[in-house]
Amino acid sequence: MPLSEGHLAALRNLSLKRAGKPVDFINIADARALTELGLAIRSREGWEITSEGEALLAAPDDAGD
Repeated sequence: MPLSEGHLAALRNLSLKRAGKPVDFINIADARALTELGLAIRSREGWEITSEGEALLAAPDDAGD
């Protein structure tokens, strides 16, 4: 299933957040959709990318674009 641009933006921002870099606003609806897909989780610190989410971003086709 290809991700929407909003989902991809949220996923990229979560990846940057994991790397300790500043991130833009993460849309809650996009983050929730990512959790339903197993690409993100909700923790006490906020939304976090999962290893599956990182793998999707690292894929050559950049998450089905």
